[in-house]
Amino acid sequence: MSPKATTHITFVTGGCRSGKSRYALEQASAAKHPVFIATAQVYDAEMEARVARHKLERDPKFVTIEEPYDLAGALRSLLPETDIALVDCLTIWMSNLLCRPETTDEPPAEIDELLAVLRNPPCDIILVTNEVGMGIVPENALARRFRDETGFLNQSIAALADTVVFTVSGIPTVIKPRKEPNL
Repeated sequence: MSPKATTHITFVTGGCRSGKSRYALEQASAAKHPVFIATAQVYDAEMEARVARHKLERDPKFVTIEEPYDLAGALRSLLPETDIALVDCLTIWMSNLLCRPETTDEPPAEIDELLAVLRNPPCDIILVTNEVGMGIVPENALARRFRDETGFLNQSIAALADTVVFTVSGIPTVIKPRKEPNL
């Protein structure tokens, strides 16, 4: 899919069960041809039930792409009529990347590939992530790496995004672009 003349990137962050996915889904549902890019992999019955519940929450007009690793490739391969893609979520995606057997100490190459696509997006994109920088320092190296890599990814995407929304207790708050007070 070739990039459209005018595109908009929205980055939605917040804590677990903060309402970020619901908010993103509501925004994307207004589109005529939305695509939902799911990053989760099903490994147990609880996750299977969770994924099934999320599928029921989506309008049937959504085309669903399940892609646990190659988000850049999934975005590049969207059909021309796609007017918005919703990626949910980047924290699950980061877990997938860091828990692969072939993972090294270097940041996953897929991060730079995703950022490259976001610099010239093929359509409007909404990306959902968890805010990982507000908790305690994790006790093990993998958890600290996950927090650090996700935090750096979130900063990079927030810098590229046109709009950044922080959700708390089901309430979305736009934090970019910021409105300056009238003085």
